[in-house]
Amino acid sequence: MLPTDLLGTWALTRVVDDHRAGERHDVVGTAELTAVSPDRVRWTESGTMTWPGHAVPVSRTLYVVREDDWWVQFEDGRPFHPWTVGRQVDHPCAPDHYRGLIEVDAGPALTWTATWDAIGPEKDYRMVTVHSGRC
Repeated sequence: MLPTDLLGTWALTRVVDDHRAGERHDVVGTAELTAVSPDRVRWTESGTMTWPGHAVPVSRTLYVVREDDWWVQFEDGRPFHPWTVGRQVDHPCAPDHYRGLIEVDAGPALTWTATWDAIGPEKDYRMVTVHSGRC
């Protein structure tokens, strides 16, 4: 599935299990994928992250850009990972390492999930983001 197949606004729920801190952080918000051009999709997220005694706004912008293949880039243009649904991707970010997986459930209620595991001397967490209820 291409990123252009997922254009629209999605309900976003995210769980970050921080194994190092022994904490769970939850995010509720929206994700929006918007075609900027036929070869460029803006992916914006905004919401609120909560954990006991805390609530903070969170947001980020990524781009998914077609060169030879589709690539996810940070807002400033740095490469993040290839857009490969159903296949693990790696993002080495010294001193830690990130391994991710995007999965799409194309059933009657289309949903897609991004799972990231961050392992290293500074981080040890699993982050699972579910996108559902396209508007």
